Amino acid sequence: MRYIPLSLMSLAGLQSLHAQSAGPASAPAAAAQVTPPSSPVSTPGMEGPLAATLKPQSFDVPSLGKIYVSGAITGIGLAESSPFPGDREKLADVSNAQVFVQKVDGEVQFFLDGGIYAFPELGAGYVTSPTETRNLYGPLPLAYVKYVPNSAFSIEAGKLPGIIGVEYPFTYENMNIFRGLLWNQEIPVTRGVQANYSQGAFSASLSLNDGFYSNRYTWISAMATWTFNSANSLSLIGSGNTGKTGYGSFATPVPQNNDSQLDNLAYSYTAGAWIAQVYLQYAETKSGSSIGIGKPASTRAAGILANYAVPNTRLNVSGRGEIISSSGSAEDGSPNLLYGPGSRACSATLTLAYQVGVLFGRGEISLVRTASATHGEAFGPAGDNRTQTRGVLEAGILF
Repeated sequence: MRYIPLSLMSLAGLQSLHAQSAGPASAPAAAAQVTPPSSPVSTPGMEGPLAATLKPQSFDVPSLGKIYVSGAITGIGLAESSPFPGDREKLADVSNAQVFVQKVDGEVQFFLDGGIYAFPELGAGYVTSPTETRNLYGPLPLAYVKYVPNSAFSIEAGKLPGIIGVEYPFTYENMNIFRGLLWNQEIPVTRGVQANYSQGAFSASLSLNDGFYSNRYTWISAMATWTFNSANSLSLIGSGNTGKTGYGSFATPVPQNNDSQLDNLAYSYTAGAWIAQVYLQYAETKSGSSIGIGKPASTRAAGILANYAVPNTRLNVSGRGEIISSSGSAEDGSPNLLYGPGSRACSATLTLAYQVGVLFGRGEISLVRTASATHGEAFGPAGDNRTQTRGVLEAGILF
């Protein structure tokens, strides 16, 4: 989920950018939040193998009540083929060093996430955590206050996680270490206000926000989820920019921030040792001289993610497969949404995770393949390689 054209990602070595996170009512679509019974918090959202390791400490603070403190410290090492210009074939990084402070009861609640972070993603160069933190959302990537008058309704405001997609931003929150190709088209952290409603099998959220962190509050996002039973749920998400935004930044890509629509349809299955998610994505940009886009363009994509907890072991096996295509051509004024106008890509990822208490270790291998890529927009120093493979190791502590 980096949102500038891939051709620009070599500038100053800043080859990626993206984020989003999760709260109890702001989780990615159809994401089954697996919070251990001993934990009273559901933020940050945890999906799949590492969910049982977060064990917050509580403190009674005068005038505030019970405050929960938890955190994540993780390191990552990777080796890759066909690195982007400015990227390296091998590197290591402190991918997360964060502390979470939150209040989860009463009419007034809050969540604060402070520290450094990296958002590694498939098909884009790796940006180290100090650079990512400095250029994206700062050392406080998520910070919001929530008003909860009753069990069915709440309203929250501040730096919020986006509600698009099924993957969270931080590595430890997800089945796989690297985020996928679809995540690269979706809304990361956004600023705004969001209302949430839940009653029985139905829940919904409606948000007025600044989209891809543009500081212009013209985006509307909405999500509705039907939970059919304890194993099956379906989410429909729609969003779009009601205006036009003619400027960008490291966190705000002009084409994606001018999406007239960015939609998901997501199905989730959670039962026994299995978690599975299937989702469709559609996005369409606006056009106009004020935003430098000569012709509207769109992306269509589909993804499937699954995790299997091997019985009687501490081992989890996770997999992800994706396919995405973009419209247009380099000659008709279409923006670059992938690897050049009209390009396509697919990905496959396999991750093994092992955990003992608060400690965990993971290994991952992934492959990304492009088609119809514009010269200079794909992988390798010259942007002409069609495939990229990565091997990744991650280890850390969640407390």
